[in-house]
Amino acid sequence: MSNSFFQPVPGTVLPRFAGVPTFMRLPYLPPDDPRVGEVDLGFYGMPWDGGTSNRPGARHGPRALRDASTMIRAEHAVTNVRPFEAMNCADLGDVQINPVEQDSSMAAITKFVGEMLARDTRPFGVAGDHLCTLPVLRAIAESGVKPALLLYDSHTDLFPPYFGSPVLTHGNPFRMAVEEGLIDCERSVMIGMRGTMYDDSDRVFGAEHGITIIPMHEAFEAGLVPTVERAKTIIGDAPTYFSFDIDFIDPAFAPGTGTPEIGGPTSAQTLDMIRAAEGLNFIGADLVEVSPPFDNGGITSWLGASVMFEMLCLMV
Repeated sequence: MSNSFFQPVPGTVLPRFAGVPTFMRLPYLPPDDPRVGEVDLGFYGMPWDGGTSNRPGARHGPRALRDASTMIRAEHAVTNVRPFEAMNCADLGDVQINPVEQDSSMAAITKFVGEMLARDTRPFGVAGDHLCTLPVLRAIAESGVKPALLLYDSHTDLFPPYFGSPVLTHGNPFRMAVEEGLIDCERSVMIGMRGTMYDDSDRVFGAEHGITIIPMHEAFEAGLVPTVERAKTIIGDAPTYFSFDIDFIDPAFAPGTGTPEIGGPTSAQTLDMIRAAEGLNFIGADLVEVSPPFDNGGITSWLGASVMFEMLCLMV
């Protein structure tokens, strides 16, 4: 179903350092564009990091990833998948958030994604801190779907709000998703957890609600690809939302993030783990927590853009 309008601009036509950057050099379609209804999968930015608890900067992630993703080409080198020929993809722009007000920003994300779902466009979000995933799951729930969650992350994000405050952070999105009934816990899997902990209350909470949590050391012991195969068995054919926190990858390869944790997979191992998820019924995805101010030479942004392409190819 290749549509020439929705093809990325090749580097042989316009140099990759030239032109206005969009996600993967795809056409930019604002919400009022007459062709927006033709989009099968839409990339969009959530430039908000007001939920960051320590090192801010992920609000600049969507812009950096747009720039880095201009290096993406049309075909996967291993699987030979050509995603832009299989479905109409476009850059739908950024959610109009309020950088200093949480509730209105979360509501804006839910509204933006809800409008995409109403047009039968699968959402692929680029954030921003991980709290941005919560309003996306709210929009999916409002559309009548309760998906399984596949999470690649070094943290569970199942913590209660910090400091005794009702204000949410990037450590809470999936706690709230559970409490609000937004995800199918029994078929949800979290992979990659590691690092020092305050306590194990987040993991206890997840286990009590039926979420499968696979810490990084267990994944290494069992084998990375077999770990993903185990996750696929748990998830089965359920509609699935794939959320990828860049801090899943070891900070030697992805230093530009807010809460790095050593002991993670290499970039090459990460690609294998993403490819191993092939066959799941992905209804949406996001990549979060790329923080350009903490990056070195743009390597985290480039890795993030590469991860996005791998995830995109799973959604064909």
